[in-house]
Amino acid sequence: MVTIKASSSKQIDALIADLAAGSSVTRETAVARLTLLGTRAVERLIVTARSVADANARTAAWRALEAIGDSRALEPALAVLGSPEADPLVSAAAAGVARAHVRGTHGAAAVDRLATVLLDRTRHETLRLAALRALRDLEPATIAPILTALANDPNSTIRAEAGQTDAGATRGVEDPAAAVTRAADGDLPDDPASLRLALNLAAASVSPAVLRTVVDKVREREGAETAAARDQWRLTRAAAHVALAHRGSRLALYDLRESLETAKGPLPVEFLAALMLVGDASCLEAIARAHAKAKDAWWRRHLADAFAAIVAREKLTRRHTVLKRIEKRWAGILKI
Repeated sequence: MVTIKASSSKQIDALIADLAAGSSVTRETAVARLTLLGTRAVERLIVTARSVADANARTAAWRALEAIGDSRALEPALAVLGSPEADPLVSAAAAGVARAHVRGTHGAAAVDRLATVLLDRTRHETLRLAALRALRDLEPATIAPILTALANDPNSTIRAEAGQTDAGATRGVEDPAAAVTRAADGDLPDDPASLRLALNLAAASVSPAVLRTVVDKVREREGAETAAARDQWRLTRAAAHVALAHRGSRLALYDLRESLETAKGPLPVEFLAALMLVGDASCLEAIARAHAKAKDAWWRRHLADAFAAIVAREKLTRRHTVLKRIEKRWAGILKI
């Protein structure tokens, strides 16, 4: 592996503190880095998510737990969903954790709680929408009775999201999958954050080919923007890569490699999260090159983690052609 290590405990402490930061950029970066730390961060994240901390911090903690997907977070998330007094935005983020488990071993408990929240007309619209989107991960035949029950819901946005609007009724929230498909067709929104949200919600329901096309379209837009806007579009491209990686697809691996090769500084950590999930031997030289020229300690550490994850997952040894070539070019960078 690349010879850079750090204390994960100290990293987690610092990142948990960043979840309460006033800056959304700092908070989003902390979420991404905690996601990379994975199961090591779960217990601390659960404590934060269930605490009386700032609502932004609790929401961010639940989002990180959703991305990690550890079953330890499910019971606390269901408890929050069952509390009518909880902040609706925080509860909506907890619904994301339940969503990650609707098809798993504990799916029955997750589905039951999400359905209860969705059908309770006294609960906040934001939370009910999050519950509905979580339940959409189920087979159409499974969710059909719930959608039918929403046909006469007094909330027009809920009716719209359930696909049960009457002619002339409020259009409501656009289907996230439709937004992603439109982006693949070249019709990108003015606000990259809206596309990031759609990618997060629709990652499991659009094809990898569509997601790959979104990567290409966003990269084109990114290159045409000013520096400030370019960063936001790059974050959106990173979200598309993570969506692809969670599908186990390597369709856009070329873009991950090229991004590392052309980067003049640290990339959004989601690029490395995607590499850790689907990167192969063809990515290792780009990672090693980026690590060799990096001056930022944070960036070097995460490049090291991604390199080590790929080597371990692909079961590569020092006899592999790529690793031999890397060791020859950057002597001492590897510790196998």
